[in-house]
Amino acid sequence: MSLTDAGSRAWLREDDCSLDDFRSLVGQRTDPRDHPSAERVEQNVPVYDSDRLRERAGTPEGRRSVQNELVRALLDGPGIVVLERAFTDLTVVDRATDAFTALIEEERATGASRGDHFGKPGANDRVWNALGKMAARQPETFADYYANDVLALTAEAWLGPAYQVTSQINVVNPGGAAQQVHRDYHLGFLSRERAAAYPAHVHRLSPVLTLQGAVAHCDMPVEAGPTLYLPHSQKYEPGYLAWRRPEFIAHFEEHHIQLPLRKGDAVFFNPALFHAAGHNRSAGIKRMANLLQISSAFGRAMETVDREAMVNALYPVLLRRKAEGVGEEWLRNVVAASAEGYPFPTDLDLDPPVDGLAPPSQADTLWQAIAEGWTPDRLRQELRAGATHLQS
Repeated sequence: MSLTDAGSRAWLREDDCSLDDFRSLVGQRTDPRDHPSAERVEQNVPVYDSDRLRERAGTPEGRRSVQNELVRALLDGPGIVVLERAFTDLTVVDRATDAFTALIEEERATGASRGDHFGKPGANDRVWNALGKMAARQPETFADYYANDVLALTAEAWLGPAYQVTSQINVVNPGGAAQQVHRDYHLGFLSRERAAAYPAHVHRLSPVLTLQGAVAHCDMPVEAGPTLYLPHSQKYEPGYLAWRRPEFIAHFEEHHIQLPLRKGDAVFFNPALFHAAGHNRSAGIKRMANLLQISSAFGRAMETVDREAMVNALYPVLLRRKAEGVGEEWLRNVVAASAEGYPFPTDLDLDPPVDGLAPPSQADTLWQAIAEGWTPDRLRQELRAGATHLQS
């Protein structure tokens, strides 16, 4: 939907919420012809083989064609895609799982309670800012994990360059209850009253500032409670005012879909899609997912991340991997997942745009260091100087 559709309302009210209108939207069937790169459409969701996507995206024209298809699916289609075998080397996933499990045990030992936006605190295991914590503790594993080309392909398709990755680990233990249905960040984290204070064009803008995703760190049969989704619900304009209403909750409960995943699969969805983590009814599956919330360079990410510390921890790994012969795309994917790619806000007196319209970003500085083989100490000094400009 355009931000300036003719006849669109300037402000939305809760009274605008119509279950009949919503029902007609979510009753649509996903046409496989709209998703020619998909292997199949399952429960209204296009399912892609990641190796086939990699092959199709092997040229600049092919990459753009694949990204166009992903954008259409997330925006005007069902609002969700499944990428099977996003990680073909499952040893990388297992190493990340070990790192995440160590973080869970470390934080559990402190006795700290980890809240949940839409679930009962303490019922399951959650690690906030898993991105920064893994980079600091396991930089080799971080680099191998976030060099993933399918994650980068999808994030760039929805958000463009300079996207900001954040990551939270969620483990739903056997017996763990389902979340309540919701929409996600930004407007999804506001009360109905606060959301209604924003004009309608902001309701249409909010979903394109964030990409929601998850990587399966174990096999997730339906009994383990993989996420519940309602395809096409992201297209309902007053949805940020509707998702708490009893009649919409009841419709979700009756009509949601649930897709099993295998370890290494990834799912990405529009944050405005009605969804909720499922109830883990299994006897012994600790359902672990790496929840990826990836933000536009032009928005505000949900979590604060010490990207300077991440870059300093990762830089020796990147230098070593470059010397060992990894490709430029591998390196750039890791840079994109770790360094700040947007140079604003900054103090333009101290950080003027000498050679263009903008000063260099943290990612620009890191890439220059990789290209020129700076010492870690020189990069550390340059990053500190840049951070000083931002904090002035």
